[in-house]
Amino acid sequence: MEIKLRLEEEKDYKRVEEVTREAFWNVYSFGCDEHLLVHNLRKNKQFIKALDFVATHDDKIVGHIVYVERKIIANDGKEHKVVAFGPVSVLPEYQNKGVGSRLITHTAKLAKEMGYPAILIYGEPKYYKRFGFKLSKDYKITNQDKKYPAAMQVWELYPDALKGIEGIYDEGGIYSVNLTELQEFEKRFPAKEKKHTKTQERFLELVDKFI
Repeated sequence: MEIKLRLEEEKDYKRVEEVTREAFWNVYSFGCDEHLLVHNLRKNKQFIKALDFVATHDDKIVGHIVYVERKIIANDGKEHKVVAFGPVSVLPEYQNKGVGSRLITHTAKLAKEMGYPAILIYGEPKYYKRFGFKLSKDYKITNQDKKYPAAMQVWELYPDALKGIEGIYDEGGIYSVNLTELQEFEKRFPAKEKKHTKTQERFLELVDKFI
């Protein structure tokens, strides 16, 4: 199966939001909010257009990745720019075929070329360790509550990129979604059934776990 990667264009926005909704529906919660998150991230000043890629098959968009700039506030008070990606969306019928991996490895290489030292994300450690992600605790980087979430991970984009940098990962409120706004946004899409899944249980387990 031939998969091509290219930068997202404005004409793709609606389709990308549809793909994101399909990819995350009932995965981490009843329904999902990731499609609204993508919609809002594009308007945020921390959005990185040069890392905003879609994956296509026969000119059909089947996957997408979005990046924002974040920072680590080191213990000495200095701020260090890093990046975060997510959501990474792949249509269900194209999952487990390497599409997500292609999007991640391609954009990580570009992020490195742009001078960013590392990528920080929240995700499933069992999946992301294949790329080089390690637990944030290994780098002594905490969340804003000075804790080490089990889902918070770091990928140094070159050797010793974060050497001597310990401190707090400043996430800000960039990934927050307003419930009322979500309910209004959902009216733009066809109705879908919301249901309980095992992946929701795993998500809650990770969210509530600290190491």
